Amino acid sequence: MIVITGAAGFIGSNIVAQLNAEGRTDLVVVDDPDHIAARRQLDGLRFETSLDKHALPTWLDRNAANVESVLHMGANSDTTASDRAFMMANNTDYTRTLWNFCARNEKRFVYASSAATYGDGSAGYDDATDPRKLTPLNLYGESKQLFDLWALEQKEQPSGWAGLKFFNVYGPREDHKGRMASMVYHGYHQIQKTGVVRLFKPGRPDVTDARRDFIYVKDAAAAVLHFARAPHDRVRGLFNVGTGEARSFTALIEAVFSALKKAPNIEFIEMPEDLKGKYQYFTQATIVRLRASGYAAPLHSLEDGVRDYVVNYLAR
Repeated sequence: MIVITGAAGFIGSNIVAQLNAEGRTDLVVVDDPDHIAARRQLDGLRFETSLDKHALPTWLDRNAANVESVLHMGANSDTTASDRAFMMANNTDYTRTLWNFCARNEKRFVYASSAATYGDGSAGYDDATDPRKLTPLNLYGESKQLFDLWALEQKEQPSGWAGLKFFNVYGPREDHKGRMASMVYHGYHQIQKTGVVRLFKPGRPDVTDARRDFIYVKDAAAAVLHFARAPHDRVRGLFNVGTGEARSFTALIEAVFSALKKAPNIEFIEMPEDLKGKYQYFTQATIVRLRASGYAAPLHSLEDGVRDYVVNYLAR
């Protein structure tokens, strides 16, 4: 069986969908019980068991012989969160518990780290960089970095492990994320409601338009499954999961308008106070280690990914 945490969430539910498309239904989906009950991301998907995330550690110990791998996508990803104790318990300490199970029982462990660990990018976006040199801009990034540092120091390790630094992921099954959903999602709904998309003005005089490495969720999920199956000697450490190309938010929204066959109509507004000082103006993954691990699949271009998302999901 494959255990997937955060399965009622964004990347997790897309992993379940891709495994179902391959014919795999021997899945254990794990999340907060309220999320599993209230969210629609798992509607129509097939799995064997659903679990409360708090019950997972005990379940794992009782069913270790049947577990193939743990794909840990669950986390609080709110970049504006201010409750440090909760973020560390939920994102850092819980991940240690799952790591220790996989190490004791020689299971594969793939977990979601984040490009938020790179902070303002002054140390670059290279996954070969010593993570001790990085300074995240928010508690979410810090909670991920603290686990990355801890994992790299462990002598007892799972049977292959990968911490995946996801860059800006967008795509289907993100509608539950509210403010944290991608600008493709928000832009589409703004266009449908008002015909105009509002983007933040740059908060720095040296920046004309924020640029990010936007990766389609289907590619992100495929990368997770690659690391769940790759030879052990290729699955050990931290790996960027991005496209390797930074694109502007303007280009992103123009792609949404194009998918809808509409002329772009964009307005710029002031950045909210709670994002100032916590905002990444530029991200661009180096994906040398991703490719060296054996992941050779082509990645969606921004235009192709946005078009698929808008036409085949949001517009339906």
